[in-house]
Amino acid sequence: MTAFLIALFFVFIAELGDKTQLVALAFATRYRPMLVLVAVFVATLLVHLFSVLVGEVLGLALPVFWIKILAGLAFIGFGIWTLRGDELGEEEKLSQKRFGPFMTVAVTFFLAEIGDKTMLATITIASQQQSFIPVWLGSTIGMVIADGLAIIVGAVMGKRLPERLIQIIAALIFIGSGIFTLVEAFMA
Repeated sequence: MTAFLIALFFVFIAELGDKTQLVALAFATRYRPMLVLVAVFVATLLVHLFSVLVGEVLGLALPVFWIKILAGLAFIGFGIWTLRGDELGEEEKLSQKRFGPFMTVAVTFFLAEIGDKTMLATITIASQQQSFIPVWLGSTIGMVIADGLAIIVGAVMGKRLPERLIQIIAALIFIGSGIFTLVEAFMA
């Protein structure tokens, strides 16, 4: 249960103000919210399945001390990345024109998530926790909850939200967690 909750929490936080959350919000202003949510869910299941597989392999290959050091540095990096902000790339914009609504959302979301901080956070958590199913489900649900909120907001409020404030809060949580993980590595 701990691995599930850790994955859910950190992926949820990582997704706040992230470009994939902004993608979900933007699509919710154009397409039916339920269609967007289902497409996001399918894309997230696939990306996070791969992420947990990679994390599990890394967790088996590296000593715990180095996993904690890498995880702490990664969380600090995610915090800085969150402060920097994200924008849609050309690849994400182009896929919107090639497919129908469901595939447009799913493919765009999948492509936007590859190499994104939530994918890397999932890899990091999986390498630490070594609990495949709980991390996969927790990270997927955390992502879908965060994006579900964005979809609701996109459908209801459009673009009148303080995106920067959300990014700052998420960044501070990541940086604090990274520092805590580094301290924990050296105290063990």
